[in-house]
Amino acid sequence: MAIPKVKGTYSMDAETVRMLEGLARRWNVSKSEALRRAIHGAADAEPAARGPLAALEAAQRAMGLSPKHAARWQKRARTERRASSRKGEPGR
Repeated sequence: MAIPKVKGTYSMDAETVRMLEGLARRWNVSKSEALRRAIHGAADAEPAARGPLAALEAAQRAMGLSPKHAARWQKRARTERRASSRKGEPGR
């Protein structure tokens, strides 16, 4: 069964075109197929489509941020925010 295709025109900078051509050579496919694969791969890996919290959790996993480290960062950030807001208050 033939897959319907839509032709489109897109502008890309030279570096992006070089990367696309490199992917196509590496995968031994056309540039169109390489672009399709890249788009599908990005769409499948995109946690933001499931919401901002999922995107944050995915970023934390990618950085290897454990719950313990996240809690320490949260405490430091909260302390810094409170300290900076007190500086602007009169009489302090």
